[in-house]
Amino acid sequence: MRLLDPAQQPDAIEQAARRLADGGLLALPTETVYGLGARADDDAAVARIFAAKGRPSDHPLIVHVPNTEAALHFARAFPPVAQRLARAFWPGPLTVIVPREPSMATAAAGGHDTIGLRCPDHPVALALLNACAAQGVLGVAAPSANRFGRISPTRAEHVLNEFEDRGQGLDEVWVLQGGACEVGIESTIIDCSREHPVLLRPGRLTLAEIEAVAGEPVQWSKPEAPDPKAPKASGTLLSHYAPRAKLSLLDDVHLAAALDVIEPELTAAEIREPGQAPRVAVYSRSVWAWRAKHRGVVHLSMPGDAATAAHDLFADLRELDATGVDLIWVEVPPADAAWDGVRDRLTRAAAS
Repeated sequence: MRLLDPAQQPDAIEQAARRLADGGLLALPTETVYGLGARADDDAAVARIFAAKGRPSDHPLIVHVPNTEAALHFARAFPPVAQRLARAFWPGPLTVIVPREPSMATAAAGGHDTIGLRCPDHPVALALLNACAAQGVLGVAAPSANRFGRISPTRAEHVLNEFEDRGQGLDEVWVLQGGACEVGIESTIIDCSREHPVLLRPGRLTLAEIEAVAGEPVQWSKPEAPDPKAPKASGTLLSHYAPRAKLSLLDDVHLAAALDVIEPELTAAEIREPGQAPRVAVYSRSVWAWRAKHRGVVHLSMPGDAATAAHDLFADLRELDATGVDLIWVEVPPADAAWDGVRDRLTRAAAS
């Protein structure tokens, strides 16, 4: 592993751009999560992403670009609704899926005839993408920088921990430091490749914000009722974003009842043997009297506003998972639209 820090190394961005231009792997910061990047126009380089993550090669990646002009190199067509969305939300946490230029980014697209494109709103990411463009690399394919299906990284140290034990002859991963990610969950994905736009993955941008710019209704392909005609897209598998521990979603009433059921076992057995990790962690917005009596339960508070909850979500799940618990019980997020992205990630994590 090699960490490049622009705050400490004046040539860190140039080193990172050369790394990508040469076909190497680089984890880069964005405002959403850290991505594991390779030049999108090099199928051999992109194959290294799939190998490092253990990701199926037909599951497409998002290509990050410095601007709309660069995006057009990867698109056979850029429909009007995609143009409106890009003008309004780029740079930003929005991915548009459009028809792919057949000669470009075949591996990054998982062999499909569509491609996901976005321009990230992060100063380090944009500096890197512009430095890459100056070397003839117009796009960087970058899924989240973690093992496939696991918790996404929102800090450089998460990436370092994820890939520190390389083994198996896999390529070394370099990491470009960019601080903690501001948004904390992946981008909103809108399919613009068909007659009408479809929301494939919610993020910070709400459906109402998307529709206001799209100028038409936007269908939502939800995990429990997916659109069978939708193109494959990053992070849309039913099971995803999962910690090692088994995660379950419970409302406050069922969460309190579940804790009452396990209380005798935890009290009688002193959780596990002395020195061992507790069995259960709880991630909730509510604070109950049970916190005092359930000494064997690890508790972490979920923020009460959606933006902070999204920012903290993956880091908090990693912290709970690191305690060695078997179970993580999460209080169901509120039903309002601002929580759609957090609810989507937790629903998919609970399906694992």
